[in-house]
Amino acid sequence: MSKLISLTIDGKQVSVPEGTVIVDAAKKIGIDIPVFCYHPKMEPVGMCRMCLVEVGRPVIDRASGQPVLEADGSPKIQFGAKLETACTTPVSEGMVVLGMSDKAKAGRKDIVEFILTSHPLDCPVCDKGGECPLQNLTMAHGSGESRFLYDDKMHNKKHVPLGELIFLDRERCIQCGRCVRFQELIADDPVIGFFHRGRSLEIVTFSEPGFDSYFSGNTTDICPVGALTTADFRFGARPWEMRTTASICSHCPVGCNIAYNVRREAKTGGDIVIKRAMPRQNEAVNEIWMCDKGRFAYHFTEGSKAAGLERLTQPLVRKGGELVTATWDEALNAAVDGLRSAGQDTLAIASGRLANEDLFNLKEMVKTLGGKTALYSYMAGGELVSQVGVGKGTNLAELGKGDAILVIASDLQEEAPIWWLRVKQAAQRGATLIVANPRATKLDRYAQHQLRYPYGAEAGTALALLGAISAKQNFPKAPNAREIGDTAAIQAAAEAFSGAANAVVFYGSEGLGLEGSQALAQACTNLLVATNHVGRANNGLIAVWPRANEQGAWELGLRPLADLKDAAAQGKALYLAGVDLVGDNPVYAEILKNAGFVVVQELFLTETAKLANVVFPALAQTEREGSYVSGERRVQRFYPAVLPKAQAWADFAISGEINTRLGNTSETGSAGRVFALITDRVNAFKGLSYRLLAQVSEQWPIIGRSDVYYGGTAYGNTQGLGVQLAAGAENGQTPSLAWPQDVSLEVPAEGLLAVPVTRLYDRGATVLSSDLLHPRITEAYVVVKKGWDGIEEGATVKLLLSGQEVSAVLHFDENVPEGVVLVPRSLGLPVESPEPVMLDSLVKS
Repeated sequence: MSKLISLTIDGKQVSVPEGTVIVDAAKKIGIDIPVFCYHPKMEPVGMCRMCLVEVGRPVIDRASGQPVLEADGSPKIQFGAKLETACTTPVSEGMVVLGMSDKAKAGRKDIVEFILTSHPLDCPVCDKGGECPLQNLTMAHGSGESRFLYDDKMHNKKHVPLGELIFLDRERCIQCGRCVRFQELIADDPVIGFFHRGRSLEIVTFSEPGFDSYFSGNTTDICPVGALTTADFRFGARPWEMRTTASICSHCPVGCNIAYNVRREAKTGGDIVIKRAMPRQNEAVNEIWMCDKGRFAYHFTEGSKAAGLERLTQPLVRKGGELVTATWDEALNAAVDGLRSAGQDTLAIASGRLANEDLFNLKEMVKTLGGKTALYSYMAGGELVSQVGVGKGTNLAELGKGDAILVIASDLQEEAPIWWLRVKQAAQRGATLIVANPRATKLDRYAQHQLRYPYGAEAGTALALLGAISAKQNFPKAPNAREIGDTAAIQAAAEAFSGAANAVVFYGSEGLGLEGSQALAQACTNLLVATNHVGRANNGLIAVWPRANEQGAWELGLRPLADLKDAAAQGKALYLAGVDLVGDNPVYAEILKNAGFVVVQELFLTETAKLANVVFPALAQTEREGSYVSGERRVQRFYPAVLPKAQAWADFAISGEINTRLGNTSETGSAGRVFALITDRVNAFKGLSYRLLAQVSEQWPIIGRSDVYYGGTAYGNTQGLGVQLAAGAENGQTPSLAWPQDVSLEVPAEGLLAVPVTRLYDRGATVLSSDLLHPRITEAYVVVKKGWDGIEEGATVKLLLSGQEVSAVLHFDENVPEGVVLVPRSLGLPVESPEPVMLDSLVKS
């Protein structure tokens, strides 16, 4: 533990760790020292001078080295002749700080006046009004009038697009540098910066497309003025006009805590609409950040006419070969008749997009029929995460020197951007980062060990790490172990991992199907058990799932099917919940056309829903309450932000009502009551309740709405930090050990190996329905290593994938291994697992 330093700030005593700056020390005891450039998540730079304070230090006798005492026995304090910046001055023993002295007040008043010399003072129309640090601090510390003429101010072009998501008002910028520093130091995307000097200084973008970063929206949160605004919120509303609802991001397994700002609007006919999504502080999950996908893809609530994804508002039933509108009673009866007729030949397929409550009721309904429920996923290993997942109390922010992180088969920035951010920061704090992947990814910049292997050797690579330390750890060597890649590199990485005080493994799905990801999860489990990195906080296995609640599905007993196509083709009835089989893979179209009976519950009339016999309109996550289990096995609660769309029902209510009509009563009226049933019947959730999920505790830094100049406009957390599930290894259970074999993948002698990969912006319905993101959402494309004669970058090519001819744009990337073509998932290309592609099928269209 760091040495504690005692000091006095404005008459209050405080003890803080050595190295703390005065601003943070004051914050801990409720004293607010105003800042513009300083932010508690970034290193101080002392650019704005708004935090000027008087600082006194004990006078030290040079002969004895002891403090000189006053007559009353107290240390004699000597104040400096000049004011000091509280954001750059570390505390020292016995220090006395005066933040509200006449001298300090005068200094701040001068700084505010100086900042306003070039400010447009357009508060009545500025988007930041009501949550503007400059406005607030001017009222608190500035002068009542200005000595400078308005006509003498700088007048620059307004509403300059830095990109399609972020706009800049040049004349409002006070050159604090927060945005530039965030992009360079935290996001590692230095795509914006300062240009010119002096009063002509301005922010510009260096990238094409403009402001090309997955984290650009965070700069609008920490901007202390109205210089940076988001495209979907500018001139949208005032903070005091909006209500705030806590939620959980539904786009990836991180489980970012977010807040929706909503208000009722005349242009929507009086409906309550979401105006913006904001980060909500949870230091163990997403701190105060969120990625742009989570920030801008909430528009799935409204749907998109341009993308052909308008929200379903009432049930549909197929009559005479056409889907026609129906009453709920008519649709429910039609579904019950069809499902009852199929009975045990019913196959329900649900995605990790659904909440725990939805998955539980769906499974109960199918159990009544005697059918089978499957998880729609291309990734496996969730039962192993339940056994050796990271322990309760895990916080990636605590990993640093002496710890290790292994990321294998995952492009973490594309699959879970906030995890990428936190893993990067752990490496910068000194944690040993090992990145294992067939190709280079952005995370390699921070890795001390980079391991390359051929696609198909993911499990073998993890076992090779284990093999390198088996003798020292007295752990049996894998019977099928083989040498992979650079033996010396494997040995060095293995020693670093095994010797770490704490170690976490992230495994993903890069180039993997179900069989490969299951083998990789098992190999990683073996490695963690052998090195004794299970059963406690900050140790264990994390799956980089493709959807927000896939781990929750595994905890509830749902499993993906390796033969999903065959199972779907053989079932007499298919029940699809939150699943767009055809949109993801056109191969399923023929299967659904030939199916006996198909029921779909969805937000939109997707390509899959168009082929159904019955379509139920489901509520969006933003219109209801429920819970998710994150990849770190943290159960978190979300709340309704807006009113339901017309006649739509919550997913759990739909399957629950069908189950009731089948003769087995289910809870349909309250997500909380369904969750109570889950906690009663599912061991992993024992002891939990919505009340526990809603509990909060003090966090640092202190983020709130009363002092937006300190941490920005991110919201404090008042509606729940969630509860992490205990892993089996913590409860004394013995993890399952086995010796998986690599999936045999060979690059075709006369062709390529098509490898599925994940991209942040895909064509999934909940992303494509956000028109704002369309410039970042590409058409179907594939990526190969450069060097193809006769085919240029951006050319359209035809490929034969899974027996179907499809078109895609061709891109080149030097990081792609020889003989491999990367095929992004969820772009409509029919690839679920690696498969060969012949060269003659990859021809210019």
